Amino acid sequence: MKIIVNGAELELGATTLAEALEALDYRDAVVATALNGHFVAARARALTRLSEGDKIEIVAPRQGG
Repeated sequence: MKIIVNGAELELGATTLAEALEALDYRDAVVATALNGHFVAARARALTRLSEGDKIEIVAPRQGG
């Protein structure tokens, strides 16, 4: 299925947001996620189903000042 991740179109076999993060090597990373512009809490990712053309945003915290 084609999904857009941080602006790039990718082909993923994932059916949930959690599976997509694992496929993208974010399994244990501390990140914030949004699906189609709506924040998705970490605890809800395994239950968040993906559909063709969905847009995922993945944001990692940065240190600095």
